[in-house]
Amino acid sequence: MIITIDGPAGTGKSSVSKAVAERLAYDFLDTGAMYRAIALEAVRRKADLSDPRELAFIAKHCRIEFDWTQTPPEVLLNDEPVSHLLRDAQVTSAASHVAVVPAIREQLVAQQQRIGLARPNLVTEGRDQGSVVFPHAQLKFYLDATPQERARRRAAQLRARGQFVDHQEILTQIMTRDHRDSTRSTGPLAIPKGAQAVDTTLLTEQQVVDLIVNKANALQGHG
Repeated sequence: MIITIDGPAGTGKSSVSKAVAERLAYDFLDTGAMYRAIALEAVRRKADLSDPRELAFIAKHCRIEFDWTQTPPEVLLNDEPVSHLLRDAQVTSAASHVAVVPAIREQLVAQQQRIGLARPNLVTEGRDQGSVVFPHAQLKFYLDATPQERARRRAAQLRARGQFVDHQEILTQIMTRDHRDSTRSTGPLAIPKGAQAVDTTLLTEQQVVDLIVNKANALQGHG
C-alpha cells in the first residue's frame, strides 16, 4: 500500500511520515530531500538560481539515490551521502528555486513513481504526492496548520539547533512559500482528490501518527 502525505511547510509531514513508516514497517520517501539534493549541487556549482535552464541541466546530471538499508533512508548525491547537508539555510533557499522548474519536477516525479513500483509498501511525503505522483494511492492525507503555528514550530526547530530566530521573518517566508507553491503551474500544492485533510494546529505529532496508522490498519483489515 502507498500512503501519501502532502501539505505545506511546517505541518509536520516529515516527522509524521517517518513515524508512520516505522510503525507500519514501510519504506519512507522524503521527496523534498530530492529537490534539496539538486539545490545542494546548484549551490556547489554557484549556479544562477534564476535560470531554469541552468538548474534543469544540473538536475539532469545529478544521480539521486537512497540507501534503503538505513532508517530513515540516507540520500545519496552522485554516491555521496548528503542527508546532513540538506537543511542548510542556503540549500533551503535554493530548493525553492529548483522546485518550480517544470523539467526538474518532471524528472523527479518519474523517479518517485519508479521508487513506488520498486518499493510498493511506501509512505511518501511532499507537496504533490497524492495529486500528481501517486494519484491512485490507497490512502492520502493532507496535513495543514495555521501559518502562525507553523512559524512557531519552525522557530523552535531553529532555536534547538542554536540558531538566531526572527519569528516575523519566518512567518513571512512561510506565507510567501505557500503562495508560490499553490500558484505554480507544475505540481501546485493542493488537497489531492480523495485525501483526508488533517488540521494539525492543535494536535500532537503522536495523535496525527495514530490517526494515519489506524486508517491504514483498518484498510488492510488489521482491526
